[in-house]
Amino acid sequence: MDNTTQPSDLVIVYHRQPYEEHVENGQLVYKEHASPNGIVPTLKSFFGSVERGAWVAWKQVEGKGREADKFERVVRIQDSYGTYNVSRLPLTAQQVRSFYHVTSKEALWPILHSFPERYNYDAVDWPTFREVNRLFAEAAVAQAAPGAVIWIHDYNLWLTPHYVRKLRSDVKIAFFHHTPFPSSSIFSILPWRDEIMNSLLDCDLVGFHIPRYAAGFAAAARNLKGAKILEEAAAPSSMSHQGLALSQASSPVKLGYQGRVVHVDACPVGTNVPYIRELAARETTQAREMRIREELAGRRLIVSVGRTDYTKGTRDMLLAYERLLERQPALVGQVQLLVTSVSAASGMGVYRNVQREIEQIAGRINGRYSTLAYRPLWLSTSAIPFEELIAYYRCADVCWITPLRDGLNLVAKEYVAARENGNGANLGGALVLSEFTGAAVELDGAVLANPYSNFQMDAAIDRALAMPTQEQQERMASMQRSVQRYDASQWARHTLGKFKTL
Repeated sequence: MDNTTQPSDLVIVYHRQPYEEHVENGQLVYKEHASPNGIVPTLKSFFGSVERGAWVAWKQVEGKGREADKFERVVRIQDSYGTYNVSRLPLTAQQVRSFYHVTSKEALWPILHSFPERYNYDAVDWPTFREVNRLFAEAAVAQAAPGAVIWIHDYNLWLTPHYVRKLRSDVKIAFFHHTPFPSSSIFSILPWRDEIMNSLLDCDLVGFHIPRYAAGFAAAARNLKGAKILEEAAAPSSMSHQGLALSQASSPVKLGYQGRVVHVDACPVGTNVPYIRELAARETTQAREMRIREELAGRRLIVSVGRTDYTKGTRDMLLAYERLLERQPALVGQVQLLVTSVSAASGMGVYRNVQREIEQIAGRINGRYSTLAYRPLWLSTSAIPFEELIAYYRCADVCWITPLRDGLNLVAKEYVAARENGNGANLGGALVLSEFTGAAVELDGAVLANPYSNFQMDAAIDRALAMPTQEQQERMASMQRSVQRYDASQWARHTLGKFKTL
């Protein structure tokens, strides 16, 4: 039997391919991601715990029929994570645009993040969304051994569990949401809510980052489908802080629906702490730090790393920075803000106006306060390599992450992990974090801000910049303990343990 046809014990279904494609000497080669940090390397680490693993993703192709068959559907990959199959689903540009850019991003994304005013129903081609989800399911079951776990990721594959269940009654189906889950009233805006919820209730396990999202899903399942809550559990003490916007004292862990048990789980994805600390200790990183500090010339650095999206709150953060310079003129010339707002990919027209407004505000700030020797704002619209970001984190007095809504936010955790000195001590620094990020329930040393309030945003950045060194170190030490507790390996151990109970 060919290796690519051998069935797998674990099939991971995610829209992104688990490698980078490069052309070398006219040949297409697959290369492992340079950084082992991030969701793709974290998911690949699960392959080390099973005898055979497979990954299902899409690959955009030109044309249909024979044109779509010019590449191998299933390839065998061998890298530092092991040897595994990758099944590539050929999608045309039109399918990608309809399924991902329009339906996922213009209809589903705003509802998940509780922005119903951004919801666009008119452009949706739901039959195409169904069809793509069915194709993902067919590719997944083709790779699955009897009794395998098929682990599906994120809302753009909401209907895949339904098709998997129809095709294979023997497999276990797990689903993980990397986004928030809204209240029943917001979720009910979707005209396809019944179909989506039926599919999710076909799963054996539905996972989320934090208890609030798990509780939101369970409430929707009960209110819309009559699912019964069979068991509820208190949130872990490390994620049950009272009084926060996303506080949740307890949440359901088992639902009953049509004679089946659906397990519901909450565990946040972590970052690769050892790798970040290894990067921080490299001579190249230390050399970058020296160059950055020379450029700063004694000025204090604030960093804010994200991508272009109305949920990320970059516009509101920039306006708060402008107010800071107006309110505290003594800081002009003494503080600099580095912002990354990476432009949306081609075809993501919904974000063009967001990017335009960000660039306009940034231009206004620099126009008002720049001199020949000083520019208050550095705006990067292209991604900064992770190795360089670590050096900026190490130099930054403040990390400012204030999305209007965010499922988790790994940047905040990366900043905390990078603020370690190699000898057990920490570098201090302050993290200003939106109450509406999933990470806010973990990182109890952060300065929390409500991004919908100018007053609270202003108070948070003022407090971070004025924070005494001892308080910085105490808060950072608390956050470092949390980041180590919920690191990438802990998420893997926790999830594998859940798989074994299905």
